[in-house]
Amino acid sequence: MSKRLSEASLNDLPRAVMRPPYDRSAVTTGIVHLGVGAFHRAHQAVYVEDILAQEPHWGIVAASLRSPDTYDALEPQDGLYTLSIRSGEGEKLRVIGAIQRVIVAPQAIEDLLKVMADPKTRIVSLTVTEKGYCHDPATGTLNESHPDVVHDLRNPHLPRSAPGFIIEALRRRRIAGVPPFTVLTCDNLPSNGRTVKRVLTRFAELSDPAFGRFVANEVACPCTMVDRIVPATSDEDRRRIREELGVTDAWPVVTEPFTQWVIEDSFPQGRPTWETVGAEFVSDVEPYEHMKLRLLNGSHSTLAYLGYLAGYETVADTMADPAFERLIAGLMNEEVTSTLHMPAGADLAAYKRALIERFKNPALRHRTWQIAMDGSQKLPQRLLGTVRDRLRDDAPIQRLALGVAAWMRYVTGIDEQGAPIDVRDPMAARLRETADRAGVSPERLAGELLAVREIFGDDLPHDARFTGPVKAALGQLYAQGAKRTVANWV
Repeated sequence: MSKRLSEASLNDLPRAVMRPPYDRSAVTTGIVHLGVGAFHRAHQAVYVEDILAQEPHWGIVAASLRSPDTYDALEPQDGLYTLSIRSGEGEKLRVIGAIQRVIVAPQAIEDLLKVMADPKTRIVSLTVTEKGYCHDPATGTLNESHPDVVHDLRNPHLPRSAPGFIIEALRRRRIAGVPPFTVLTCDNLPSNGRTVKRVLTRFAELSDPAFGRFVANEVACPCTMVDRIVPATSDEDRRRIREELGVTDAWPVVTEPFTQWVIEDSFPQGRPTWETVGAEFVSDVEPYEHMKLRLLNGSHSTLAYLGYLAGYETVADTMADPAFERLIAGLMNEEVTSTLHMPAGADLAAYKRALIERFKNPALRHRTWQIAMDGSQKLPQRLLGTVRDRLRDDAPIQRLALGVAAWMRYVTGIDEQGAPIDVRDPMAARLRETADRAGVSPERLAGELLAVREIFGDDLPHDARFTGPVKAALGQLYAQGAKRTVANWV
């Protein structure tokens, strides 16, 4: 058994491995992050790492709102973990030290609330995935019947949800006369800052109308766009990195060389100088957000459902099939690009070319099954927003419809060989019941799923320009299978 990665073992690492270039004991907390998953550790935490030598007051206390797994992995490692950047040219390893400690929220509610309410905490950031906001994806408003929302409104001192923790911490700061922190969401929500502001304001209103007005008027929620592909860490990744380091890292993260962070510059209590390490501060994030959600995430979801059904394990495997590459290039160029309105100087053509190469990166084992998770929460912003814009212009949506149809085929929970699909989704049981009720009829299945208003709203199910292509594509998937359908598409 090799030695564990920790402060004590840093000096034993190979010289080629980068390590924190600052005194970690001098770092103080400025950021609390909710949702300490792989994406945060490969993206925002790296931007923080890059400024700590100059600005040591921006250290991170990270919280897991559900599982203790990250705490269990990082606590014996003094919060240290390895960032592996992989491409066809090889692998570069770097040890990240920006996370000072990890809190498991259900086990230490008061501890987390205290650090969030501390005046030194000036930013609370989030990567809790779309479902973590307890909102209605079709409308972007708080889901007031969500079990965690109901619980947190009744038990404000014992929150379970991200909105519940934020609102209780803001309430405590307000009582103590401490200015509110900035809420910095880094999740794939449409107009994510405005969406989280709407969710938090309504949550506060339900507890106290005056507090709701305070949140609406005083709490900054800047919009952001985050971009980096971060597959789930595998046992093979752990083994390979252990051999390179000479010590064991229980939870390294693996990612690609590309990284991007576009942020609306609205931080009343101050912020790190992330612009010095590659972040872009802009007055309007929305064009970049649409670019990423619709080109990268929309293509990713389309690849995930079709690729999984076709028997491909990873995105790179799927993109190695020339028919899938042509389909995704056509989706981006012919159906998505016309809905984007970028500022002068933005090079959409270069971004799309880079996306194709990123998807084809053989060093990243990004599983189609992983990307396919939580589709009920993702479809509205990844595909359906583009659909609505295309329909507004009376433009064709055949490839977008195929992506939606592939999701419908996937959530039946039975693959093309009759084997079960492990569908991970907050609505999985309801979707499966709907599919079972529809039987083997693509026409009926599409009709039943289109009636789920939390996903499709009240407009799309009644627009034949949308329902027709979706039903036709779903019929092809059942008749021909995903691989032949894509091969015959172009």
